[in-house]
Amino acid sequence: MKKLIKTLNVFDVCVLAFYLFLIALNLIFYDRVVHTTSLLIIEVLMIVFVLIVAYQDSKTNNSFWKSLHLWYLAPMIFITFKQLYFMVHPIHPRDYDDILIQIDRWLFGTDPTHFLYKFSHPIITEILQIVYTSFYLLPIIVGIDLLRNKRYDEFEFAAFLIVYGFFLSYIGYFTVPAVGPRFTLHNFFKIDEELPGLWLTPYLREFVNIGESIPKGTVNPQELVQRDVFPSGHTQMTLLTMYATIKFNTTTKYFIIPTGILLIISTVYLRYHYVIDLIAGAIFMVITLWSGKIIFKAWNKFTERKIPDWI
Repeated sequence: MKKLIKTLNVFDVCVLAFYLFLIALNLIFYDRVVHTTSLLIIEVLMIVFVLIVAYQDSKTNNSFWKSLHLWYLAPMIFITFKQLYFMVHPIHPRDYDDILIQIDRWLFGTDPTHFLYKFSHPIITEILQIVYTSFYLLPIIVGIDLLRNKRYDEFEFAAFLIVYGFFLSYIGYFTVPAVGPRFTLHNFFKIDEELPGLWLTPYLREFVNIGESIPKGTVNPQELVQRDVFPSGHTQMTLLTMYATIKFNTTTKYFIIPTGILLIISTVYLRYHYVIDLIAGAIFMVITLWSGKIIFKAWNKFTERKIPDWI
């Protein structure tokens, strides 16, 4: 058993720990969560999958297992995100938008989304909607750059930070559920009229809505939308991606940094987030980085791997 455990990368351990956490939540709130049995099956299968992939990668030189081990995190993060759709609201049915709105008004004396609306323009909206939708691609771009240059330790650390950061933000969704200003401070059904883009905006906006379980034609979107506002995962993970590209001096930094800055601005301009969500996302980023380094060092020590000098 110890040999099997030592085949795991630090991001594998992170996935296993979080999935055990999800299993515990589903068992504790079995009567509240819809499709609990199906969720438990998915979670057990994910744990088995990670163990098999890590073991096969460590015992063979097969490129299939190596690639699967390096990249399974990308679809796994989205699969996990969608599981939360069935869990967060039933477990914690109170939305905290009212408090988040009050904090923003206390900080700025107004609603930031209303303030930014004064400067809206279809060109700005188009650009910001594109960069907002590129969110999941940014870490992948940095990961490809690291692997292309055979920087495997750096890839493992960066991948761990991203998946660990996602999981910490997911815990935030359980703690402070909220739907965001596009529902509470604005008319969701008028967003295309009030914030029009040029060509891609309506399609990208619909793509984001579908990902949050509110496809076009949904009559009661505020009731059905995923509670994923606090903290801003877009801010947290974008900052972590920017940190990684600067830390490891990747060639992609010249694209990632300006795109990341625009992406963070877009979260409020496009009415997905309150500013306090962004502040929380930045705090979560610092916590992720600080605790992530400790976990990374501890796991390398446990598995008797060399701790990189750059950590």
